[in-house]
Amino acid sequence: MSNLKTTLHGLRLACTVLIFVCIVPHSWGAYFQADTNGVRADTTQEPIEIVDVPDILSVPEAVLRDRLAKLEQSIPLNYNKTVHGFIDYFTFRRPSYTKKVMERMPMFFPLYERLLAQHEIPDELKYLSIVESSLDPKAVSRVGAGGLWQFMPYTGADFKLYQDEYIDERMDPVKSTDAACRYLKDLYRIFGDWHLALAAYNSGPGTVKRAMRRSGGDSFWTIYNFLPKETRAYVPQFIALTYMMNYANDHGIYAEQPEYPIPCDTIHVNGYLSIERFCQYSGVPLAEVQKMNPSIMTGILSDQTRSFVLRVPKAHFDYFAANRRAILDSAGRTPSLSTNMLLASTESVTYTSDSSKKRDYFPFTNANEEQARESQPVVAANAISSEDDDIEKVVRRNPKKVVYVVKKGEALSRIAEKYDVDVYDLKKWNHLRSTRIQRGQKLVILRETPAPETASRLAKSTKNRSSKPEVAKRTKTYKPKYHRVQDGDTLWNISQRYSDLTVDQLKKLNKIKGNSLKPGQRLIVG
Repeated sequence: MSNLKTTLHGLRLACTVLIFVCIVPHSWGAYFQADTNGVRADTTQEPIEIVDVPDILSVPEAVLRDRLAKLEQSIPLNYNKTVHGFIDYFTFRRPSYTKKVMERMPMFFPLYERLLAQHEIPDELKYLSIVESSLDPKAVSRVGAGGLWQFMPYTGADFKLYQDEYIDERMDPVKSTDAACRYLKDLYRIFGDWHLALAAYNSGPGTVKRAMRRSGGDSFWTIYNFLPKETRAYVPQFIALTYMMNYANDHGIYAEQPEYPIPCDTIHVNGYLSIERFCQYSGVPLAEVQKMNPSIMTGILSDQTRSFVLRVPKAHFDYFAANRRAILDSAGRTPSLSTNMLLASTESVTYTSDSSKKRDYFPFTNANEEQARESQPVVAANAISSEDDDIEKVVRRNPKKVVYVVKKGEALSRIAEKYDVDVYDLKKWNHLRSTRIQRGQKLVILRETPAPETASRLAKSTKNRSSKPEVAKRTKTYKPKYHRVQDGDTLWNISQRYSDLTVDQLKKLNKIKGNSLKPGQRLIVG
């Protein structure tokens, strides 16, 4: 009898353990059927599980239709499958991007709302800056557009945004926003339709007019197939990000570390000033001055500087005022430089086009300007895909779900770095409240699938492999990054727009002997 009791007890214990293992998986990735097939990671050469899931997470269509209708004000917020795809992308595949721009909103949206109201254009245009630059005032696209509103150099000059080696007013939040408001207002006056005005902001009014002539359409959606692929994705992204900035919290995405403007006073600079020495002697953190003055492209303001408004933190302004002469003597080239400085008590500078008439702008001929303006649409600095990918195809392409088993001593940040994903995305995909993970825990990782090979690409790659097999083995292929020279570009300001690049390196990469550049010239920058 005792042996029978022992046997029954053992069976009950085994059943309990089996049930616990079955109903308590480490993560939601354990619910999916895995097909390993000997697949290995690209870089770590370790076995991983590739999981094909037929149903990718998606916001219900009825919910989106209802919410977009409630959000709509002056600009139509149409629902369609393309818009839906972008919303799903920013909700489930890139929640870290949504969180990042939400954290930057408090820094710039009060300024946007004030200037949009002054120009009497729709308040929802503030979301356009997210599509353009991800709310990064120092953003530069691969075609040379810069700032929060991604002005090309020639368009910036049209709207009196001064640019030289030291100052680029396209990066100034106040001046560039005022210019963007004026430009958008002009485009709406031309087309009488906000969607067409947005498309023209991206690709130029000439491109939109040609698409209207070829299609016979008079709205964005009727000329859709006749627009460049970047512009086709532009309005859907605007609608999707308008939705995300209003309903992200409903999808569990929150701004964890919001950024706010730093209270400041201003100094009017006329002449040379070393920013680094100014910060050193005034006690102002250099990072704060750089953040508050994104239009300064180098560490100095040149001798030719006139009426430049330097913002400094209000908390340090009293010390500067008390030691004004000593600080300016140290930061300026000569002691007499201090006579060229005017002290302003508050941030009350009026930014108007008249204030910049004293500047010397780069000359343009009508032919060169028109050719440059209509050459290609501006590819936003926050583009989802690489320059050879169709943004819409990237969004529509289903990602692969990789199930990764945590090893002893591994940190979530290390796993995120290994697979080139954001820690926040990893946490969202696996419903983690913290970064704490355990050995043996299964993590789901969404990996974007590469674009399929086209016939031309495949033929080209086959030809290259057959003609030079040994060279392919010995060399590591890479894709150069290019910059197209615009009127007003110099070697110095180009080098400043691309990190870890000096003028000498730029000249060596492109075999340039002198310092002269020609508009339209293509330079390797990385």
